[in-house]
Amino acid sequence: MQALRHYLLAVQFFTRIPVTGRLAAWVGYSPAMLRASAAHFPGIGWLAGGLSCAVFALLHQGLGAQQPLASLVAAVLCTVATVMMTGGFHEDGLADVADGLGGSVETERALDIMKDSRIGAYGTLALVLALLAKVVLLALLGSHSLAAALTALACAHVLSRLWPLCIVRSLPHVGDTARSKSKPLADQISPGALAAAVLWCFPALALVQQAPAALFLGAGIVASMVAAWRMQRLFARRLGGFTGDCLGATQQVGEIAFYLGAALTLGAL
Repeated sequence: MQALRHYLLAVQFFTRIPVTGRLAAWVGYSPAMLRASAAHFPGIGWLAGGLSCAVFALLHQGLGAQQPLASLVAAVLCTVATVMMTGGFHEDGLADVADGLGGSVETERALDIMKDSRIGAYGTLALVLALLAKVVLLALLGSHSLAAALTALACAHVLSRLWPLCIVRSLPHVGDTARSKSKPLADQISPGALAAAVLWCFPALALVQQAPAALFLGAGIVASMVAAWRMQRLFARRLGGFTGDCLGATQQVGEIAFYLGAALTLGAL
């Protein structure tokens, strides 16, 4: 039951899905519980992936799979659905990181910019380009087959939420830790919690083994992993650690890299 409480706390923290009233009272809250709930971050990916797969499949089939724009419309609206579900939580992190790292080469100044709630030119560019990349790549995957798009969506949403936990495990928290929402996570992810997060990813890996032409999903995993590693190196070099915004940015970059790796491999098959 404690694991269920931690999962529901992760749902409450990382999504707009209402966990209120008696349910919220039963779940409870403490910094230690929030830290433990991080192990279920990839589990939130199953919610996001399930929603996006449902929207994509319904629109793709409802509009007619043979229609040239069916995949594009499905890609746009499934992206809208997941942004609404998460409240743009991770996209906001991506925009803040782009503003901070693009706006100054000095660590302290970059961290100050990232704390500013206003979005700047670099953040706007990053957000627009990221959303365009998602939509175009998902539409391209859907043009190959509905199964390719759905398996890529499910795997990308889950695995991209594992990489931020690896960053928490490998880097120190920096910035204004006293007021940071990610402060409870900054005290370190335990090996047990990281192992639990990996367990959430096993069904996604099973999809890779079962999917036709599974090579394209394997390429997506590798591309996502490399992108997350590059983000980790960037944060270590520019900031000397991570902030909550860095975790959201890593999730977004990892998700997009997955779609890119999968699409490139499908095109070569």
